[in-house]
Amino acid sequence: MHPFCPSGTGRYCSLSAKSGALPPAPVVIPAPAPGSVYGVRLVIARCSVDYVGRLKAHLPLATRLLLVKADGSVLVHSDGGSYKPLNWMSPPATLRVTSPEDVDLELGVAEQWTVQSAKTDDRLIINIHEKLSETSHDLGVDPGLIKDGVEADLQRLLADQIETLGTGYSLIRREYFTAIGPVDILARDGDGATVAIELKRRGDIDGVEQLTRYLELLNRDPLLAPVRGIFAAQQIKPQAKVLANDRGIDCVTLDYDAMRGVDDSESRLF
Repeated sequence: MHPFCPSGTGRYCSLSAKSGALPPAPVVIPAPAPGSVYGVRLVIARCSVDYVGRLKAHLPLATRLLLVKADGSVLVHSDGGSYKPLNWMSPPATLRVTSPEDVDLELGVAEQWTVQSAKTDDRLIINIHEKLSETSHDLGVDPGLIKDGVEADLQRLLADQIETLGTGYSLIRREYFTAIGPVDILARDGDGATVAIELKRRGDIDGVEQLTRYLELLNRDPLLAPVRGIFAAQQIKPQAKVLANDRGIDCVTLDYDAMRGVDDSESRLF
């Protein structure tokens, strides 16, 4: 029997108020231990969603995609908004699946998910009225994003030369994981504040939008907040600079050759 599912069919299972086959006790699905992989679960359901904690947000009843990842994160998607979720809970977190209370049953709720952050009191509460589709897959170990040579080198070089951004800067880590993708570099400035750095070979508006999403997510973490952003590239388009400035994001132009040590500035004519 699987340790997280009384039915023995897999990690995830649900409780239905209409079925007596499963015990009434809630099913608690913790984040997996480091190095273990349970798989990704995709559920298309009619549901309402509430985020409760430092921020409060409500999504009324609608058909949505619920994505439960092996790292413990839970994301709520609609059929729009590109890859950005409507709401989410970052790992580490625990998913608790329970039968609804009588008052919720009368409103048509068949199952309730409570996703509890392990770091804060924040909760994501998903009231499922009807499941339209459900599937799970073991994706295995992902090799990660392989960037083109210049962009990968920029990340490595800037991490090694982090004080290029200012005196007192220190590296936290490269490829800092979030539920919506890795931040290229996470650092601390001379005052000890957290800085998220997005690196591009050529910086455009899409890169600024990407960094904006990272900042929105990172600033939810009380251990990191407040987090400001730096958009760094060899070339940054004027429109991207305007958008970044409007959002309080600093822009830094990087000299790739100088960082590699192949540019002799003293031999320049101008």
